[in-house]
Amino acid sequence: MTHRFDYIVIGAGIAGMSFALKVARPGVTVALICKAGLDEANTALAQGGVASVTNLELDDFDKHINDTMIAGDWLSDPEAVRKVVTEAPAQIRELLGWGVSFDRTPDGSFDLHREGGHSEFRILHHADNTGYEIQQSLIRAVRANPHITVLDHHFAIEIITQHHLGKIVTRRTPDITCYGAYVLDTLTGRVDTYLAKATVMATGGCGAVYLTTTNPLVATGDGIAMVYRAKGTVADMEFIQFHPTALFHPGDRPSFLITEAMRGYGAVLRNLRGEEFMHKYDPRLSLAPRDIVARAIDSEMKQYGDDHVYLDVTHKDPEETRRHFPNIYRKCLELGIDITRDYIPVAPAAHYLCGGIKVDTNAESSIRRLYAVGECSCTGLHGGNRLASNSLIEAVVYADAAARHASEAITRYDWRDDVPEWNDEGTRHPEEMVLITQSIKEVNQIMGTYVGIVRSNLRLDRAWNRLDILYEETERLFKCSKASREICELRNIINVGYLIMRQAKERKESRGLHYTIDYPHPEPVDAPVKS
Repeated sequence: MTHRFDYIVIGAGIAGMSFALKVARPGVTVALICKAGLDEANTALAQGGVASVTNLELDDFDKHINDTMIAGDWLSDPEAVRKVVTEAPAQIRELLGWGVSFDRTPDGSFDLHREGGHSEFRILHHADNTGYEIQQSLIRAVRANPHITVLDHHFAIEIITQHHLGKIVTRRTPDITCYGAYVLDTLTGRVDTYLAKATVMATGGCGAVYLTTTNPLVATGDGIAMVYRAKGTVADMEFIQFHPTALFHPGDRPSFLITEAMRGYGAVLRNLRGEEFMHKYDPRLSLAPRDIVARAIDSEMKQYGDDHVYLDVTHKDPEETRRHFPNIYRKCLELGIDITRDYIPVAPAAHYLCGGIKVDTNAESSIRRLYAVGECSCTGLHGGNRLASNSLIEAVVYADAAARHASEAITRYDWRDDVPEWNDEGTRHPEEMVLITQSIKEVNQIMGTYVGIVRSNLRLDRAWNRLDILYEETERLFKCSKASREICELRNIINVGYLIMRQAKERKESRGLHYTIDYPHPEPVDAPVKS
C-alpha cells in the first residue's frame, strides 16, 4: 500500500517532534514515524539541561562559542557553533510556548546551572529530568495537533531513492534524491510505501551498537545506516562520547548512570584488587575530566582482563551519602549493593555520538529532499567532543532551520508515481532469531573490545575483519528473510559499527574523543575563534 504525505519525519525525540510541530498547519500533512512509542526516545533520558545564553548581564554569545570550540578540540565548524549559540534563545522561547517548564528562582528568572566546560551559568533545567519534561511537553503538543499523524510501532527500513527506480546510484552520483521510505508496521509485519515531498531523519544515536550504553535500546543508528546505504555522506563517526561511571550490572540495558557528582563528593575509583589507580593517569585523580577518567578505567580493565572497576564511597558519612544520592542508593540497594558499605561496580558506557549524517546549515543532507536533525546528524557543532547540554538546543535550532528550508522547498516538489512496492517474498527461518540475537552480541563484543574508548591500528583491523564476516552473513540472511525489526536493526548496527571503525582508522591522531595508542600525543591546537 502507498501513502502520501508532504513530510515524513522518521524519529520522535525532541528533534523530530519539534520539526513536525513547526511545519504542521492546515493543508499540510505530516507523518511522524517512531518504531516504538513516543515516550521511548533518548530525549527523555537527558538528565542535565539545555545550554543557552539567557543572562546577558553575566554571559554572552562569544563565551558560549569559545566554550564549545574548546570542548570540541577546535574541530567544530565555527559557522555551526555561532548558528546554534545565537539562535538558542529564540528556540528556548518556542519550547516555553509548547509548554516546557524550566526551573526558576523566586524572582521569576531562570534557575541556571553550570556544567563542565561552561565558563558561565547558562544551563536551563527541570530538576534532574529535563529531557523527560521536554519529551512529555512535546508529546502533548503533537497529540493535540490534527495535522500530524503519529505512527507508533512503525520502523523505516530504507529510504527510497533513484536506486529503487532501477537506476544505479553511487557515492559520486550527482543529485541523489529521496522520495520517501519503505516502512514496516511491526505489529502486522506489512511493509508499506510512504512517499514524501521532504523526508526528515531524526532517529537519534547509536549507543546500542555497544553492549554497555546509557541509550535506550531503540538507539541502533537506523537513520545513519539508511543514509549510508543510500550513498549519503556520513562524517565524524569516530567521536563516541563515553560516560566513565555507569553502574555495571550484566544484562542491564540501558545502564544506570552513577553521576559525576559522586566523585566530586569524594568517591574514589579502585580496580578489582581494591587498589586506587587514578594517580597513574592524572594528578587530579578521580576528579579528572570525563574522557580522561573513562580512558583510565578502560586501561585498567584491559590490563587485567576485568569487565569493570569500583567506585568507593564507603569512607563518607552513610547518612550524608544517602541524603545526597537517594536514587543511586535506592537503585544499588535493589541489586544488593549498600553503597555506604559496599563498593559500586562501574564501567564506561557509550553515551553520545558527535558525528552522523552530514548536513549543511539548513539541516539538508547530501541527498536532496532529505534532512537530518538531532543526534543522528553531524552539523559540525560538536567537533571532536560534545560540550555538556549543547545537544538538546542543537536539535531544536536545526529542526527550525530544516522546517524553514523545507517549507519553501516542497512547493517545487511532487510525489513520484513510479515507486515500486517493497519486495517481501522472503520467508521466516526457524533459526533466524537465534542467528540475529547471537550476531548482535558479537557486534557488541567487537565494538566494546576493539572500537571502544582506547583504540589501536591492530584492534581496528581485527574489528574490520570480524565485522566483515558478520556483514556478509547478515546480508545473505536479509535477502532471504521477510522484513522484521530485528533483522533490520542488526543490519543497521553492523553498518554503523563499520562506519565508526572505518573513520577511526582514517584519523591518524588522538583528537577529541578518539584516542589511539598508535598516535598518543596530539599536537596542541589553540587557534582563535573566528567570529
